[in-house]
Amino acid sequence: MDRNFVDFRLAPGDISAIRFGVSPGHELCHAVRVLQRPEEHPLQWGWLRAVRAGVPREAFEMLAVLIGERGYFPDFLTTTPTWDLDPAEEAARLREVPDGPMTVDLRKVVVRSAGARQQAILRMIDDLPRARAMIADAWLELWAAVLAPVWTQLERILRADIAVRARRIATDGLAGMVGGLHHTVEWHDDAVRVELRLHSEVLDCRGSGIVLVPSVLGGLGCSVLTEPPAQPTLFYPAQGVTERWATDATALAEALGALLGQARAAILLGAHAPRTTSQVAADAGLAPSTASHHLTVLRDAGLVTSRRDGARMLHLRTPLGEALVGAAL
Repeated sequence: MDRNFVDFRLAPGDISAIRFGVSPGHELCHAVRVLQRPEEHPLQWGWLRAVRAGVPREAFEMLAVLIGERGYFPDFLTTTPTWDLDPAEEAARLREVPDGPMTVDLRKVVVRSAGARQQAILRMIDDLPRARAMIADAWLELWAAVLAPVWTQLERILRADIAVRARRIATDGLAGMVGGLHHTVEWHDDAVRVELRLHSEVLDCRGSGIVLVPSVLGGLGCSVLTEPPAQPTLFYPAQGVTERWATDATALAEALGALLGQARAAILLGAHAPRTTSQVAADAGLAPSTASHHLTVLRDAGLVTSRRDGARMLHLRTPLGEALVGAAL
């Protein structure tokens, strides 16, 4: 039986051509699919129990028509993932999708659908301004109900995964990191190669590069974006996803506190962005000298890194710290 591969071809040894990002839109689209077919996603049952009662019916039904249960969904629902892309920014971009790309994506859905779903998509094409506004409104309403309550936990897993992959480039090389993304992904002849069920393509990514995006709700397989104007993108399953990933922040703090002590756990949880010693102390309710001591312990353990910025010292979680926080889920 023929095997299908998508090859993202890169310049030999060009590490800078590979970037990582997060995609709130990708997570929301797959949340819609999980809600439609929960029996296929046992790792999401804990999340489902927490949010299912609050799902807004009309917003969900509209996006379910657009996204479907499996297969292709419109590329414009996921803007180019970046390291710092936040949900509000992605939702705002939905209101600015040009008519041309939106029409192309919707027509792809038309040819892949039938009956009532196909007719609903055709009505969207007939009135793009109205459809665009309704899609953006539904996106925001559904996001607020099903992902905003757990975005802190979800984003923590994504960033922990990225931190570990970035470190692996330094220890195992680019090919080693790529080969560890998923059993369907490998480094092959200066290309990131992913095996897919139906699609084959070779993309020249020299000059544009590729974005690698971990996903919590995207299931156990990989998917790709390959058609302009989308940035070549590979979505892969984030590591460390268990049925408890939606554990609330309090439970996470308690789990880390049992391991590190409450003060150090609080400092580590807050170290996702650079902070000064004074900010760390204020956030944790500690004296600066006590915060400095805990930071020293965390730094000696390889969980926090500190760098000087003028007269300030800034503290940030290391990849090992990200991995520990993610594993506590």
